[in-house]
Amino acid sequence: MNPFDSVSAAKEAVVDYGDAEFHVVSPGSYVTCAITAKRINLTDLRYWNVDSQEPYADADAAMKGFGYGVGL
Repeated sequence: MNPFDSVSAAKEAVVDYGDAEFHVVSPGSYVTCAITAKRINLTDLRYWNVDSQEPYADADAAMKGFGYGVGL
């Protein structure tokens, strides 16, 4: 995806999550956090799980997604 692509603000992207980067498979402006169900703008996406291919809104959600901090 590049800045010249036209993307609807209401469309969710399909993303392939890699070890150090992600690749947009189908254009969109956001993904949905697997834990909180919050929308995450692609420009703000920092946390994801490669094995389960899940995005996370923040570090707390990522810790829960990886199975840490549950019940604390």
